[in-house]
Amino acid sequence: MLTLSIDPPADLARFRLPAAVAARLRSLLDRHDAGFPLSPDERAEAEGLVDLADLLTLLKLRAEREVS
Repeated sequence: MLTLSIDPPADLARFRLPAAVAARLRSLLDRHDAGFPLSPDERAEAEGLVDLADLLTLLKLRAEREVS
């Protein structure tokens, strides 16, 4: 198990995907949901972006808990 310790930043809003990255992820997921198959590279990209979004959400929640 890996444990990371972070100091919560003053601006918790930065714990999210940048707008352009979030738009790319939405585009990939919308294409997939519409029945258009993603290439292996696009699928890997989408999976990586979902993992990153999950990590950022977790960091934000932990930082909020430490500030409260």
